Amino acid sequence: MPRTLWWENNQLKMIDQRILPLRYEVISYDDHHAVAAAISDMVVRGAPAIGAAGGFGMALAALHSPATDRAGLLAELEQAKSVLDAARPTAVNLSWATARILNYARRSVLADMAEVRAAVLAEAQRIADEDVEINRRMGAFGAEIVPDQANILTHCNAGSLATVDYGTTLGVVRAAVAAGKRVHVWVDETRPRLQGARLTAWELMQDGIAMTLIADNAAGMLMRLGKVDLVLFGADRVAANGDVANKIGSYKLAVIARENGIPCYSVVPTPTIDLSLAHGDLIPIEERSAREVTHVGAEQIAPDGVPVYNPAFDVTPHHYLTGIITEEGICYPPFAVSLRRAVEMAEKRRGDR
Repeated sequence: MPRTLWWENNQLKMIDQRILPLRYEVISYDDHHAVAAAISDMVVRGAPAIGAAGGFGMALAALHSPATDRAGLLAELEQAKSVLDAARPTAVNLSWATARILNYARRSVLADMAEVRAAVLAEAQRIADEDVEINRRMGAFGAEIVPDQANILTHCNAGSLATVDYGTTLGVVRAAVAAGKRVHVWVDETRPRLQGARLTAWELMQDGIAMTLIADNAAGMLMRLGKVDLVLFGADRVAANGDVANKIGSYKLAVIARENGIPCYSVVPTPTIDLSLAHGDLIPIEERSAREVTHVGAEQIAPDGVPVYNPAFDVTPHHYLTGIITEEGICYPPFAVSLRRAVEMAEKRRGDR
């Protein structure tokens, strides 16, 4: 499988994740407004992949801008950033990537507009390439805490499809398997969008990694019966104190894991850590369409007119987490100290751009 998204012939190519695993299709984008719509509609999803898509969306805005001077181009990039950032407000990687592109363009000393546009595209490509490196680094650190013959419980999809390639949570699983550890993955179906059933199960089966799909409500029973050794899930935003916003249902898993003495880790690239927010209650939680709950695919399963509440994410308070796995190592409490150190190390390593 190629990367989840890539640049080709002055277009952004993305795997359409809405129709997997039944069909595999690639959609091409040549306009940042269309990229924003694709992010909102979940053609692409997963915080790191959304961030990379946002970076390429900024490159498209620069490529097609009619501006003839730096001031005009920067103004258009600022507008493009606003459009892209609004597509999904919880995943901080999106605004992180668009801000990185905009700041890079602001700092550029290039005078020729064609050179500025090429430099913006190169920076977007760096964001995508760095994501793959980050995931592999996280996988190596995370594999160290995976026991041999572990039964791992996952939620949502935090695999290759949630990133540019390799994955965050599934990156840890893949790295553990590559290290010779025998693992089995319990895959939460993850209502209402079924990212676990559709995407995580598909990825693991493609890789030949042992897995079993379960209904979300079976997770607690499995933990109580001693059939889960480790809970792993990703994140869309992490507050400075270690509170983690992830796909709805993650909080419940962390609480039940604590009740049953099971280690629970969030697997998080440092661009997902938002040190500007003191705690998780400050993280904006996206609420999505009622149709996601009232329908499965095209089939309606609920009465007409039923009231629906559909938050896309919940927040897991940091005290339910054993640790947070990053590309700079595993962060342990106090998270306010260890997360800041990880972010600073990452910024130093990439010479923060």
